[in-house]
Amino acid sequence: MNPQFVISDYIERAMAQAEYDKLDDGSFAGRIPPCLGVLSFGSNLHECETELRGVLEDWLLVGFKLRHALPTFNGNAS
Repeated sequence: MNPQFVISDYIERAMAQAEYDKLDDGSFAGRIPPCLGVLSFGSNLHECETELRGVLEDWLLVGFKLRHALPTFNGNAS
């Protein structure tokens, strides 16, 4: 039997939707379009991705607390 990690799976699916842009100064901006307000900046792509994951986690916690409807990914409800 394989354990299911619902929140971890949700985060991985959301991160798969992430979009990154290289800015004029060489730094990066990242966002997850279905998750309004989830965006990050970093001096390199790895830093931007790490920051984006943290912002997404915080966004989810606030969404849970406030009982917001969360977007779905790959047909799975959150």
